[in-house]
Amino acid sequence: MTAMHSPDGKLSHASLQQAAQWYVALHDENGGAQLREQWQRWFDQHAEHRDAWRYVERVGQRFAPLQGEGARESSGVLRRVGDPARLSRRQGLKTLMILAGGSLLGWSAWRGTPLPRLVTAWGADFATGVGETRETLLADGSHLWLGALSAIDADFSAERRLLRMHFGEVLVDTAKDPRRPFLVDTEHGRLRALGTRFAVRQLGETTRLNVYQGAVEVHTAASGATSIVGAGQRVEFSAAAIGASAPALSAGESWIRHVLTAEDMPLGQLVQELSRYRHGHLGCNPAVAGLPVMGAFPLNDTDQALRLIAAALPVRLEWMTPWWGSLEPA
Repeated sequence: MTAMHSPDGKLSHASLQQAAQWYVALHDENGGAQLREQWQRWFDQHAEHRDAWRYVERVGQRFAPLQGEGARESSGVLRRVGDPARLSRRQGLKTLMILAGGSLLGWSAWRGTPLPRLVTAWGADFATGVGETRETLLADGSHLWLGALSAIDADFSAERRLLRMHFGEVLVDTAKDPRRPFLVDTEHGRLRALGTRFAVRQLGETTRLNVYQGAVEVHTAASGATSIVGAGQRVEFSAAAIGASAPALSAGESWIRHVLTAEDMPLGQLVQELSRYRHGHLGCNPAVAGLPVMGAFPLNDTDQALRLIAAALPVRLEWMTPWWGSLEPA
């Protein structure tokens, strides 16, 4: 299942698409009492329908244009029929432009990110929002690139250089300092750089490490398992175990050039990556989520990236609103 950015990651693509269709229909000027009754039956039918509706409504409210003084806010389920907030394409695009400079906190709030993580991100030493990347020269001369939707803290002392990752991804080119080890802590363990260039990505249940130069020592948080990963290799590890080594992925560093490199990447994963670089909801039908994708896609023009995908694969882009899109079977 591929339900992008659903609050708990468990909402089905079908439920989200149905909820979006109802949202569009009920906000149309021609909606009436009969349509609302039909929606109510769908809404009451299943708990997942209610969760999907609330998610769509949060996204819609975030992107809805500012209303006049007499406009009514959502009552928690839907605006009163007869007083709709019709979303035209022009209005939606205008709102997208306004939100393009929004903060990580604002982006995450309507996607259901837990409050403690929001507070952490807001107070982090380095943080990025949707579509943002950040390049920084650290005090020791190390070079750091922070990917979209990421947050880290830096704790440098006379004994060590430590980055604490809260979420997201980072690429690091470390400066030499024999007296102070360079460490990266993630939810799943600690990494110790051995004079190197490497990328770290927190994926939820695991952390992915790509090593491009030098080597990195992995030490898991729970089991204490250790492994040294050399240049040109990658591993994924949990708090309990370290997975098998595999060739490093160029996608782990190509994003600093605003390019997403897909090397036999499943379409669903590619869509999930692109969704970190655009506002709104981007989904992928499970029927096509497993299609393998090869190529390079621009992260600073995700519309073009989606057009390239649609031209190369048997899929079509379906837009219900400017902020709700999905890749469906052609």
